Amino acid sequence: MSIRDWPAAERPRERLLEQGSGSLSDAELLAIFLRTGVVGKSAVDLARHLLNQFGSLRLLLEADQEAFSKQLGLGPAKFAQLQAAQEMSRRHLAERARQKPALESPQAVRDYLKSMLRHEPHEVFGCLFLDSRHQVLAFETLFRGSIDNTSVHPREVVKRALANNAAALILCHNHPSGNSNPSQSDRVLTKRLQEALELIDVRVLDHFIIGDGDPLSMAEYGWM
Repeated sequence: MSIRDWPAAERPRERLLEQGSGSLSDAELLAIFLRTGVVGKSAVDLARHLLNQFGSLRLLLEADQEAFSKQLGLGPAKFAQLQAAQEMSRRHLAERARQKPALESPQAVRDYLKSMLRHEPHEVFGCLFLDSRHQVLAFETLFRGSIDNTSVHPREVVKRALANNAAALILCHNHPSGNSNPSQSDRVLTKRLQEALELIDVRVLDHFIIGDGDPLSMAEYGWM
């Protein structure tokens, strides 16, 4: 049966418009993106099939072009649409993070940093540079690979803080495993960067670790 033959109250698009996007399942949201199904499968059936093939919505969203495009009902055009939608979301979150000082909008900062780093397949270290009022100046990815106190060089962080004329900054890196608990190396690295940045009078306000769920704040746990 086609979705068009379903009762209006059960159709994903109509439910989204009436009840909001949060009322829909992952498969229903994906079905709206797909718009149509394939022979023998409605858009919702196809969405369920794709979620089963990839393992989760997050893994589907993070798939590369080759893995994405070879799946039933997908292709380069759909991949381009998905990348554009995700980039619009990241830009929206970046704008929200810039609207208020970072300390007045901690959730907006969390959401933005998660959008920038959670999808990365390897560890990535970045900095959110802030002015004297803690307004966002810029976000930069500085290091990729295994993040520890030897692979992240304080002098490079100091150099970028000076280049951005930052008065403060927020450190962040992701844990691709999804576990956001800091390692001992994470704590040692944070301390080293704090000490290096103090020499140029730049405050480190926090270090967020991006995993599954809400990013972990090392400042909130008293670890810095």
